[in-house]
Amino acid sequence: QVQLVESGGGLVQPGGSLRLSCAASGFTLNYYATGWFRQAPGKEREGVSYISSHDGGIYYADSVKGRFTMSRDNVKNTVYLQMNSLKAEDTAVYYCATETSPGSSWRYPRLAAAAFGSWGQGTQVTVSS
Repeated sequence: QVQLVESGGGLVQPGGSLRLSCAASGFTLNYYATGWFRQAPGKEREGVSYISSHDGGIYYADSVKGRFTMSRDNVKNTVYLQMNSLKAEDTAVYYCATETSPGSSWRYPRLAAAAFGSWGQGTQVTVSS
């Protein structure tokens, strides 16, 4: 059974840092494109970053480039999102997701939520003083 479990969210002051984790079970994560998405109240789900299963590259939304870093630990079957210099506008529920099968995301634009078929339950990140 495919399962993704996020952790690491919380309340942080502007300028602070958090590291989110997404532990996968039931499949081998490094065969699949894996992404981080977020959704703020009243807004659509937004792609934050993802690791491509096509070229192994890591891609970021312009809004987080230079502040967020995504990584993967193949031994732990876990992906991470290191978030630095956090801003109030980063407040959202953060989700990790994988493509339904290896390569199934290739026909979609980068960071398109439709490309990802398996989702975690989300973890809340609140940036506030």
